[in-house]
Amino acid sequence: MLRISKLTDYAILVMVELTREGEMLSAQALAERIHVETPTASKVLKLLAGNGLLQSYRGPSGGYQVSRSASDISVAEVIAAIEGPIAMTECSVEEGLCSQEDNCDLRSNWQRISLAVAQALRDVSLAEMSAPVGSSPGPLSIKTLSAT
Repeated sequence: MLRISKLTDYAILVMVELTREGEMLSAQALAERIHVETPTASKVLKLLAGNGLLQSYRGPSGGYQVSRSASDISVAEVIAAIEGPIAMTECSVEEGLCSQEDNCDLRSNWQRISLAVAQALRDVSLAEMSAPVGSSPGPLSIKTLSAT
């Protein structure tokens, strides 16, 4: 199953929360708002700030603030800040990471799939993620395939 990590899910929650009002919030305040432990929120915030998605301010009235508007930040950027390059397989990112590379000719197809997934994630902004359910066209109907 393809799934983002919990840390990445928390990162998207953090970013959506910070873009709602555009206010500066501490790690503790964000942790309380999204219902995670403060050390988890702190870890996520440091990764996001380190990748330029947040500005951090020190001091008693310090905290974190988004560096751009919600409509200018894609879900793909948040995922990449936490997990690294968006790729379905190791060989999709760069050569030499897979022990099967010499005997496998699927790399270019995995790259096509990875590019399609990355583009789909780039096409969704944090503004869209934070939109109330009533303002979206409705949930996607996704046909799932199970291995039987």
